[in-house]
Amino acid sequence: MSASQPAARRTVLKGAAAIAGAVGAGAVLTACSTGGDGGSGSAAVPAGPVELGAASEVPVGGSKLFREERLVVSCPAEGQYKAFSARCTHAGCVLDKIDDGQGNCPCHGSRFDVTTGKVLRGPATDPLPAVPVKAEGGKLIAG
Repeated sequence: MSASQPAARRTVLKGAAAIAGAVGAGAVLTACSTGGDGGSGSAAVPAGPVELGAASEVPVGGSKLFREERLVVSCPAEGQYKAFSARCTHAGCVLDKIDDGQGNCPCHGSRFDVTTGKVLRGPATDPLPAVPVKAEGGKLIAG
């Protein structure tokens, strides 16, 4: 064997590792793209009216996450409601909880004010999109 054979094998192995790394990085970047849907497969805001449940489920001065509907609703005053998409504007993941008025994105740690939609902590830079909401017959209707 010549001295160049081990070097050639090492070069081939390094090349294979680089390709595998690039493929893996591509998958991660795809998951983090702003066009990602966080596995939900639906738009950030509802295309039509969505019934969320009883208006009484959202306390005055509080908020509630409607995770399946991908919406968060707050009630700043009796009979007044504000709704926002619960999909993080960074990568499209759905918020998983609300703590002290802040919606949490489980994917990368972004936090949002659920009463205004504003970003409180990145990596997200855009606020949550507002969604029209109203109480009708004791039920909340969004969209």
